Parts: sequence; C-alpha cells; structure tokens
Amino acid sequence: MASPQKKSSARIIQVAVPAPLYGAFDYLAPAHVDERTLQPGSRVRVPFGRRHHIGVILGHVDQTDVPAEKLKALKAALDQAPVLPADLLELLTWAARYYHYPLGEVVNTAMPALLRKGKAPSSKGQTLWQINATANAPDIELKRAPRQQQLLTLLKQHQQGLTSEQLSQHVENWRPAMKALVDKGRVTKGEQSCLPEPTSCADPGPELNSEQRSIVDDIKHQANGYCAHLVHGVTGSGKTEIYIALARQAIARHEQVLVLVPEISLTPQLTERFRKRLAVRTAALHSGLNDSQRLCAWSAAALNQAPLVIGTRSAVFTPMPQLGLIVVDEEHDGSYKQQDGFRYNARDLALVRAQQANIPVILGSATPSLESLHNSYHQRYRLHMLKQRAGPSQSPRIELVNLCKQKLQHGLSPKLLAAIDGHLDKEGQVLVFLNRRGYSPLLMCHECGWTLSCRRCDAHMTYHKSKQRLICHHCGADAPVPLNCGDCGAAELISIGAGTERIEQHLQSIYPDTRIARIDRDTTRRKGALQHMLAQASSGHARILVGTQMLAKGHDFPNVTLVGVIDTDQCLYSGDFRAAEHLAQLVTQVAGRAGRAEKPGEVLIQTHHPDHPLLQTLLHQGYDGFARAALAERQQAGFPPYRHLALLRCEAAKPEAGNAFMQSARELLGDNPAVDVFGPLPAPMEKRAGRYRLQLMLQSAQRKTLHQLMQPWVRALSQLRTGNRVRWSLDVDPYDTY
Repeated sequence: MASPQKKSSARIIQVAVPAPLYGAFDYLAPAHVDERTLQPGSRVRVPFGRRHHIGVILGHVDQTDVPAEKLKALKAALDQAPVLPADLLELLTWAARYYHYPLGEVVNTAMPALLRKGKAPSSKGQTLWQINATANAPDIELKRAPRQQQLLTLLKQHQQGLTSEQLSQHVENWRPAMKALVDKGRVTKGEQSCLPEPTSCADPGPELNSEQRSIVDDIKHQANGYCAHLVHGVTGSGKTEIYIALARQAIARHEQVLVLVPEISLTPQLTERFRKRLAVRTAALHSGLNDSQRLCAWSAAALNQAPLVIGTRSAVFTPMPQLGLIVVDEEHDGSYKQQDGFRYNARDLALVRAQQANIPVILGSATPSLESLHNSYHQRYRLHMLKQRAGPSQSPRIELVNLCKQKLQHGLSPKLLAAIDGHLDKEGQVLVFLNRRGYSPLLMCHECGWTLSCRRCDAHMTYHKSKQRLICHHCGADAPVPLNCGDCGAAELISIGAGTERIEQHLQSIYPDTRIARIDRDTTRRKGALQHMLAQASSGHARILVGTQMLAKGHDFPNVTLVGVIDTDQCLYSGDFRAAEHLAQLVTQVAGRAGRAEKPGEVLIQTHHPDHPLLQTLLHQGYDGFARAALAERQQAGFPPYRHLALLRCEAAKPEAGNAFMQSARELLGDNPAVDVFGPLPAPMEKRAGRYRLQLMLQSAQRKTLHQLMQPWVRALSQLRTGNRVRWSLDVDPYDTY
C-alpha cells in the first residue's frame, strides 16, 4: 500500500460507488466544480474503470492512500442539495457494516431507480390537461379542426382532466391539436400531483375500547425519545386503530409518520384507511409504482410534503426530515427480509433508524416473531397486549380434523365438506386455505411410479391443469404435459396431491351456482386483479374463497364464518429451525380471518398428526403458549434468539467449483472457540435453477464476536480466486436456511 499522500481536506472527496467492492473511493474535486455542491449525500458522476458511475458523497478527507498520479477527478456534481440526508447516510453506513455488504451497493439500493440514473429529484406529478372553464368561444370555431373538436369533447367528459398517457389511449397523434387548443386558451396545461388530494374531512372512526385507549396513553407517555413498543393483539383486536391514533398525535405535533407493511396487497387498503381517517397527504411506496411515481412520492416525503408515508420493505430508506414515529405492521412477516443482493431486514432497520432518530417505534402483530417476544420478555421492548377482539366479534372455535382413515375428496375431508354446506346455507362465507398453488404438486405414472422432475432443480414439476403445463415453482421452467410415461410408456398418468386450482375446480363442481374466488399468484398476475378479487371477498360477493398465504395477511373479510386449513403436515417435520414458528404464525393468521363481525366463526384444521405437540399447544394454549415452548426449545438447541447466525451461501454451475470456494472459505475462518462453524454442506435443495448450492453456517452466543470475525473474513472472500467461478452471498440473521 502506498504511503498516504497529504492533500487539502477541501479537495479530496470520498464517494460510495455502486460496485461489489468494499469501502469508499477517493476522488479529486476539480477546480470548476463549486465545492458547496459537494456535500455528503449529494450525487456525483465519477470515472470508475472504463465507465462512469453515479455515486454518493460520503465526506471529505485530508489524506488518501491513492498515489497522486492515480487520483481521478470527479466528472460532475448532480445536486445542489443532498438527496440523502445525514441521518439516512448514518443508517446506510450502519447497515453496510452490520450486513457486511459493499457500502456503494447499499447506498444505491436506498435511492429510487431514476435517481440512480442521474435524474433530478422531483415531487412533480404527471402533466394534466383540463378544459378552460372561463373560455367562452363557440365550438363552431373548431368545425374545420376535427382532432381539436375530438379532444375538446373528450375533456368536457372528464372535467377533472386527463394525463398524457390517458389521452394517448383515446386519440392518436393528439399533441399538435392539443397545442393549438392551449394557444387558443380553450385548454389549460397543468400538473397532477403524484400524491392524492387529502380528504376534506377526517373520518373519526370507531371509539377506542379500554384496552386500545390504555395502550395509546401508555405509548404517548413514553413518546419522548426512543422506545420500542410491541403491540401483541389477537387477530381482529384493532391494532390498526392504535396505529391511527398514534399517527394522528404525531402529525398534530407537525411530525412525519412512516408505516411499513409486508406486502404490496396490503398497501392500497391500509393507505386508503389512513387517508380517510387522518385527511393528510399520503405517499405510498411499493413495487407496483412506475419509476416516475416512485421518485415523485419519495421526493415529496423528502421535502416534508407528505406527513404520512406507507410502504413496503424499501420504504424504510425514505428520507423524512420531520420523522417522529415508525410503525411496522405484521412485524413477524418474512417479506421484510430481502432474500437476494443486499439481504437486509426492514423491521430491524426500522428499529435502528428509530434509535438513531430518538423516536418511538411500534411493532404490531397477532403472531410476533420469537425474537421480538424474547426482547419483550427481557424488557428490551415494551409489551402491550390486546386480548379481546374489537367490537362485537368473538374469537373463532378451532378444531383439529384427523385425516387418518378418512376418504378425502381432492384433499377435502367429509367433515370440512359438511361444514362448508352448513355455513353456506346460513349465508356465511367460506375461506379454504392451502399454501400450494397449481392443480397438483406431482404427476405420476400409475403403472411404474415414474414422476417428472425439473431438470434444473431437485424438485418435482407442478401440474397446472388449466394451462396443461408442468411448471417448476422454484426456477419457473415449464413443459407440456406428456401423453405417456417417460419410463414404461404407459398412458395413465395420475395427479397426486392437491393445489388451489384443484380445490377450486372440485368445489365449483359441487356448488355450480356459487361464486368462487381463487386468490394465488396465478390468478393475480394482471395489474389490479388482486385488488378486484379482494374487493369481491370483502363484499361477500364471492361466497367461497380459495387461496394461499396471500389471503392470510391482514385482510378483513367480515362475512367469513368458516376457515378450512387443508394441509398443515408439510411443515410439521421440516428441517428448517424456523418452520414450526412459520406454521404457527400462518395457521393463527389464517384462522383469524373467521368470525370478524357479528357472526360466530369456526376453524377446521386438517392433519394426519392431530396429537403433534405444536398443534396441541396452539389449540389449547394459543400462540403465546406455543411461543414460550418454542423459545425453550430454541434455547436448548442453541438457535436464535439465544445465539446469532450468519449463513454463507454459494452456488455454481459445477459442484467442483462450489466445493473449492467453500473449502477455501472454511480455511480462512481458522479456529475461533467463540464461533461454531457447520459445513460446508449441500443446501436442503442442492440443485436449483441449474446451479449447485452449498452452505456454511456460523453461530455464536455473542453478536459482537461473530461480527468481528466476519469483517475481515468477508473482505478476504472477495479476493479468493476460487470465487470467480461461483456466486456467493453472506446472509446475516437469515430468515430461513433453505
């Protein structure tokens, strides 16, 4: 390494560059650039290798290890003011250090796509064309201009105005005619805000009950400074009303509120509910927005034009200068964990951000993660319990249905079918839950037992009857359904097991005049399809709902009186240490969809193992009883939250390349008595998408010790020659080991 070259502190700039390299990079500020624009958090265009990249300034330094002749100059400064404020840079720097990921990539992740491409930050919306109500010119003037007449007629039909995109859908080559109308004063060209106008009057909503009021008052009294609050309430207990009451108080203090939700499907519903109740400009941030909409909402929040921001995982990085409260709804949900690239957990970063900003953070769930419950039991979080459902609804009656020796109809037991009959006769709504899409998970030869597996994965192909295709749900590969067995040539291929498509078809054959809505990834691919189906479900128009875990997360279906859980057995004996927790959360959440209004609810859980301790504990002691038993097991087994994990994952086109890299990685670790190392071993699904996968797990009782070991190790891994033939990633606090 070259000896430090002394430079003026005003001339050397440290930049985070989006590249898979650790650390920041030093550049020289050219004389023609105003140094006032070179502030931390501002974007600059820099030479990097043979290309130019857009990086973010981290700060100024007074010396560098780069020899003077190799120190390159910045090409351009892109911002007059920082796009990433100091508090957000602090959070991103902490995240890069904690998750051992290149800082430039972390900073790049936090910005909307258009900022990463160099576009200026803007909260301006789309251009809006409206008819000029003050213009009184007669339409006869446009008799010889049919295109102008067509546009004018169209705008008269849409008094609120039309965007350019909407106009293009109605009229071809409309711009010259529109310019003429603007010149004549017949049409005005304005701007449509990317944020909907707030409602004129806030809906007061239901009055808080005693439990809700007590929690709101308790959190209000703790509002000065950082405090993590865990609101643990049974499904339907009114956690959202607590969020709204606390958000109203924060906004009254001229503070901004950030609300995180796990799924895009929950964002529109929750956003509309908050907007009606709070009557403030609300920015929504999720993957359903296009790049322009996302930049507009992000910039509005950064300029303090949006008192409320509601979004999914990446919204945790939204700049909010007056942030006063963070809410993480369904805090247990695995969707908060990014599963590729920068593998952060948005829930955990929300806690860090609240601590750095010295503000309260609310975690809410009917089924909190075991880590959060553990923290509350040890007074790191303040625990608030909601034991009763809000309003007149009562908790549903739950029963286990023993499938042993039962004759099933496409996965449905006689008891469940009889219950569906009874609830439909009483004008109830039925939800049938199966976390497996497609018609059947397996197609098998009836003569010899041959099955069709994916050539690229260690998994069977799933049969989709409506498409007459076999699809791998792991890599997306598909193939036509064969006419004959691939081994013996027999023509009889039978489908084994049931998916949501099969359940839907069978129920439709039993109830041909009943509207059935199947809600899974296959039926909700089109834009707006999910919202349309959820509206049908909420209104009761669809009498039977069949779906996957998309139905289990936070939805309010007031007409559902029966929930049938088809298959719980697939998770009871999983090798993943979190499988039992995930199953308990899923069953509890989906059961909570029943009986949320005046009508009583019933839940039937089908299983071949009704005596399994997990199911018995859930049935008789509820989720709290399960959680305490599961924590005791975790402590004995040495799993989180009692020990801390990191997982090195590797995949390669050839197994030899993966083995060579992982053996080198293991040797680099050396021996540390405070850190246990397991592996390298094949992943539970060794081959996926044509690549062979290996894992190396690190485990320690002390988080600090684990990170001290990983910091130099990760940098050494990036220098390994064997790493050139593999893809590898380090997952700190992995959500699963699959």
